[in-house]
Amino acid sequence: MEEKETPKKKKKSKAKRGPRAWVVSFWVALSLLGIIALAACAVLFYLWSNLQPLPEGDPKKVTISRGMSANRVADALEENGIIKNGFLFGYYLQLKDEGARFQAGVYEFHPGMDNATIINMLNTGDVVEAETVQFTIPEGYTVEQIAQKLAQEGLVDSAKFLQLAGEDRTWGEAEAVLSIPKEMEGTIQRLEGYMFPETYAMKKDSTEEAIIQRMLQETDRKLESLPEGWQEVLGESGRSLHEIMTIASLVEREVVVDEERPIVASVIYNRLKQPMRLQIDATVQYALGKQKERLLHKDLEIDSPYNTYKIDGLPPGPIASPSIASIEAALYPADTDYLFYVTKKDGTQSHLFAKTYKEHQRNIAASEKTAE
Repeated sequence: MEEKETPKKKKKSKAKRGPRAWVVSFWVALSLLGIIALAACAVLFYLWSNLQPLPEGDPKKVTISRGMSANRVADALEENGIIKNGFLFGYYLQLKDEGARFQAGVYEFHPGMDNATIINMLNTGDVVEAETVQFTIPEGYTVEQIAQKLAQEGLVDSAKFLQLAGEDRTWGEAEAVLSIPKEMEGTIQRLEGYMFPETYAMKKDSTEEAIIQRMLQETDRKLESLPEGWQEVLGESGRSLHEIMTIASLVEREVVVDEERPIVASVIYNRLKQPMRLQIDATVQYALGKQKERLLHKDLEIDSPYNTYKIDGLPPGPIASPSIASIEAALYPADTDYLFYVTKKDGTQSHLFAKTYKEHQRNIAASEKTAE
């Protein structure tokens, strides 16, 4: 039997890719890479250009508040026209790990500053110095006189100042004022004697409260300048700081010559030990609410806890703002037996001191002669 040849199936041949197909693929890939590179360059250029300084311009004041985040600082800079883009600047600060040390205050920036300069100013607290006002409180002034003087200079409202000064409250970190007794019957001014007489420089438009607090803190600062161990001396005296401030205020109003302050303080202490009434004219003038060159007999009859012609012991509180010299004299009085003194009328404003009333009478006569 004759075998027939079985026809063989033709194998399909794979189409071969020519060199042209590879070239097309290459150019497509290259184009895509080019587009990506261009997009990346555009993004980088956008970032770079938005972090560049603005054209130079006039300075502007920018307030950075305590606790502001770095992003909020960036927004404030953009709002004031100091940088181009606060959003990007905020990310730039994060990248540079900046913002945690920024200090609060009023800064003066100007367009045209580079980022490094701005960041350095914020880190170092290179703030604008606040406009200040200066005022002087003379030694021996009362709270009312202080209020009047500051009001005349346009710094406070005298009524508000006196209202605040009369409140029973704390004053920040002021410590000496804490020695004021809670209950002081008949007190004219609660803070009398605790607002230290000094020249002050404070921010313009400071409030009445800020001014009072600053003056009370100055008293603390001045007390720290007293001789070392003054607190122990105070404790050994058996008197409170409030009583020492009261005695110091009496010395302040009675004495002009510094060398006599410890002597007059000794007269006060000697009279308190006797006991004898202090009979200090300055306390009567304080009770009257005005200064009189010469007190009349009827003035000495005024019914007041400050009238040391009628009360025993010390008045309820200071009658003026004492100097540090008077405070020191109250703490370290001279060792004398004097019980009396009288002002010389020769213009020196010094005193004649006496141990007995008879001797005091002779001093009064001698003082009268010096006025002739």
